[in-house]
Amino acid sequence: MRAEIREHDRRYYLLDAPVVSDKEYDELFARLKALEAEYPKLVTPDSPTQRVGGAPASDFKTVKHAAAMLSLDNAYEEADIRAWDERVRKNLPTGESPSYLVEPKIDGLSCALTYEDGTLVRAATRGDGETGEDVSANARTIRAIPLRLEGKAPKLLELRGEVYMTFADFEKVNEDETRAGREPFVNPRNCAAGSLRQKEAKVTAGRRLRFLAHSYGVWDGTEPSSHSDFLSQCREFGMPANSFERCADIDAVAVYYARFKDKLMPALAYAVDGLVVKVDSFAQQRRLGFTARSPRWGIAYKYPAQQATSVVKAVEFSVGRTGAITPVAKVEPVFCAGVTISSVTLHNFSEIERLGLRVGDRVLIERAGEVIPKVVKVVEKAKGAVTIVPPPKCPDCGSPVIKEEGLVAYRCDNVSCPAQLRRTLEHFAARPAMDIVGLGDSAVDQLVSRGLVKDVADIYGLTKEQLLGLDLFKDKKADNLLSQIEASKAKTLDRVLFALGIRHVGEKTAETITERMDLGGLLEASASDFQALPDVGPVVAASLHSFFASAEGQALISRLKDAGLTLKKPERKIAA
Repeated sequence: MRAEIREHDRRYYLLDAPVVSDKEYDELFARLKALEAEYPKLVTPDSPTQRVGGAPASDFKTVKHAAAMLSLDNAYEEADIRAWDERVRKNLPTGESPSYLVEPKIDGLSCALTYEDGTLVRAATRGDGETGEDVSANARTIRAIPLRLEGKAPKLLELRGEVYMTFADFEKVNEDETRAGREPFVNPRNCAAGSLRQKEAKVTAGRRLRFLAHSYGVWDGTEPSSHSDFLSQCREFGMPANSFERCADIDAVAVYYARFKDKLMPALAYAVDGLVVKVDSFAQQRRLGFTARSPRWGIAYKYPAQQATSVVKAVEFSVGRTGAITPVAKVEPVFCAGVTISSVTLHNFSEIERLGLRVGDRVLIERAGEVIPKVVKVVEKAKGAVTIVPPPKCPDCGSPVIKEEGLVAYRCDNVSCPAQLRRTLEHFAARPAMDIVGLGDSAVDQLVSRGLVKDVADIYGLTKEQLLGLDLFKDKKADNLLSQIEASKAKTLDRVLFALGIRHVGEKTAETITERMDLGGLLEASASDFQALPDVGPVVAASLHSFFASAEGQALISRLKDAGLTLKKPERKIAA
């Protein structure tokens, strides 16, 4: 009976060719459940009835990936994809030409499934690429994910793919939400992501999630020779895998991109936001290797940004962690690229001048992928529109606003500005940085307003009593935040360097630097030492040296060390 149910799951999710109705399937499942209830000793861990069970999760444990789950670089134009092809060819031996594999880029949530001796033992979200959340109980409820692989699977295998939701299932879930008096979900991706992180697996089970494999992190044994062979092998294991097209060269990729966009994508039952192009040969992938953030052998070929029009109702000013003041347009809510947009960045006042933008104008808004929406142009000037001018004083602390020569940004001149401190703390706690869950905007606001935190090192001196004195925290929530703060002490040096928020030092730059320097090297390096590193120019080098040579910077590092931060160089293992 179990084998029969697994076969029906395989036909439904792998072959898209069911041979029984949903009603017949449910009846068969009910008979198995009743039989196992009558004879409990017959229950096995991989039985279809064991997909849902156990108590609700209080939280999700953090787990370390066996190999880093890196993100792909993006291309939006054919010129970008051809430039990438040139880089690939340049980095391969002379006369060696790559062939490409092209897959739909599913708009879902990345997940890694670990199998031992063919049995599913763990499922984890991508998280920050190095660590993710253990969502095993919820992943087991997804019928598309085999609890046990078929055939001769490797002793240890970690498969990676996307958890997603079809358009039809998304509509059904929203109908259920509306009937229950709850707000419907905005789009399938948000629904899938929220569903996989439910505390009760029974809720996840009712959300009709699916899974398609697209890569692997660990393969204990003889590995496939190519990506296309790997995807075919997945199907032999009974694992649904992404569809793909093999292309002999980049010209064929461009032709397929146009055909997929115009003819194939509209017929898909689920959302995609472009294609993923990979070098098919695993041997060539290994030769090409990785940058600090992404593989050189793959790229996301995304569709052009989606656009919509709206009216600028007002402009507000946001103070960043370096004091830069960013104008933000508040617009009439408009739906674009899967989300409702009500705020749009205007970047700086030079951009406002370039656009000729005033409050009241109708504008064209653009959003691509996860990029913050921006104004492309003014499409209709309004009568009586109001000119946008820089604020004379900081909107948060009231200090004078200055504009440094040669820079486009206006800045608050107060180094003790509460808004700058709040943004600094939020940046420090963010997922790509120290990943301190629970230290969000509201918590930071209260910590700053009560004077409990005056810099990032103060975070590590917080006590439970202090947290319980804030409106946001009860006993368990305080314990959870303190646990997150303690766990962040183990973050590697690249994460800490990025978290410090040194001007001009982004996530990729921090990774590049700490691959070549330890903490001692950072503290002793001159500006020229920094500039000798790859991708570090004079402005970044000067900013780094200014921080690490300053008494304030050295004192902050010393306090972080005293608080127990390890500050070790990253040891990265990357999937082949």
